Amino acid sequence: MEWQYERTVSPPARRLPGGLPRRGHVAVLLLLVVSAGCLSGVPGVGPADPTRTDGPAGTDDGVEVTVIDVVDGDTIDIAYDNGTQDTVRLLGVDSPEVRSSNDPAEYTGVPTTQAGERCLRRAGADASAYAVDRLAGESVTLVFDPQSEQRGYYGRLLAYVFVDGESFNHALLREGHARVYDTTFTERERYERTAEAARADRRGLWSCVDADGGNADGTVGETALEVIEINYDAPGNDNDNLDEESVTFRNDGSDPLDVSGWTVADDGGHSYTFPDGTVVDPGAEVTLRTGSGTDTARTYYWGRSGAVWNNDGDVVTVRNATGSTVIRLPY
Repeated sequence: MEWQYERTVSPPARRLPGGLPRRGHVAVLLLLVVSAGCLSGVPGVGPADPTRTDGPAGTDDGVEVTVIDVVDGDTIDIAYDNGTQDTVRLLGVDSPEVRSSNDPAEYTGVPTTQAGERCLRRAGADASAYAVDRLAGESVTLVFDPQSEQRGYYGRLLAYVFVDGESFNHALLREGHARVYDTTFTERERYERTAEAARADRRGLWSCVDADGGNADGTVGETALEVIEINYDAPGNDNDNLDEESVTFRNDGSDPLDVSGWTVADDGGHSYTFPDGTVVDPGAEVTLRTGSGTDTARTYYWGRSGAVWNNDGDVVTVRNATGSTVIRLPY
């Protein structure tokens, strides 16, 4: 997350983790850059650092660069043809953070709870992985918006990033890996329509929104059990590494939780039942592994001969001993 435009701050803003100023303590100075036919200035020069002169001039056709590092879902490091480097913050989009906390209130419908924040952290990791897969080492085109500054609060370029002819900014929204950033830019209306469609389908981070009247971690109604990790893509061939394919649960309550007879199922109808006497202590974690082994108080084995959890998306459904759904968590 980042303020995408230059700001004046008076009095000094309180800072959240990661150095972000609180919204209530800043006065926004939005400078619209308008030119006849093309953007003025060059990508290497902007209000954040007027002394910089590196970077080629921008044109209507954009600037060709190479992605040398993916910082996270919405930030990349790039190199120009002349060897100089820069950092680009994707314009108009905001992926969940992976290195600092997220505020669920910024993501419409995501509960403002610890579970909501944890869910967004996982979604941030997924967005980063998506960006790495699409952008790392690729030649991309930066296109600047006449309604936006070319550089943001931290001196990073603000741009649309095109890869293989497609706007990666827009793709993030389409796949549910980002929300629309609350600022002014030309593509805003189209981006909002795309983000709303992803939210309606619960794609990507929007799976953190309750799908069945529950919470951001997939819990439905009253239960202290929550999913804290889904290891759906074991190293190597999933079918040859079944013990590394797993789902980990935690009792977030203050009392022991008897899950005897509770079932865990995927979206394909495969189901596991916890044996009698399975009790999860307060704060304790229990891992269900797909392969075979000897059960312990912290590890249980499904005993299957093939992988269960789909790498391209699935749903973890947990039902209690009476058959009521207590968790339904898409990923």
